[in-house]
Amino acid sequence: MTNKILEQVESAHLKKDVPQFAVGDTVDVHTRIVEGEKERIQVFSGTVIMKKGRGINETFTVRRIVNNEGVERIFPLHSPFITKVVAKRGGETRRAKLFYLRDRVGKAVRLVEKRKTGGKKDDGAASEGAAARAQKRELAASAT
Repeated sequence: MTNKILEQVESAHLKKDVPQFAVGDTVDVHTRIVEGEKERIQVFSGTVIMKKGRGINETFTVRRIVNNEGVERIFPLHSPFITKVVAKRGGETRRAKLFYLRDRVGKAVRLVEKRKTGGKKDDGAASEGAAARAQKRELAASAT
């Protein structure tokens, strides 16, 4: 019974447009910072190494290297201070948590970029190239 009540209370505070990103993606997290009466947006760029929780308790951890020092920051996904999360590039991973990146230095920290698979692609240039190769083969066969 209490779970249903909690879900009703939490649902009012959930974001309607949840950003789509995965563990391993390089993201820009735009955070609203209030200093006195002034308000500004600060961007934190890095690699998502972890996502956990569900509902209002969902969080994600972003890691980046600053002055040869690893900096990790945990963001609540549904926080009103997170204005937007922009996924810059996708990283291919085979794990849900990328804690092994903490031990890596330099180029070893980079992840392989996720390939975009669009399925069936109607690329005119590719089909023209295939047609040209087939025509060359026919000419070579008829010449001999």
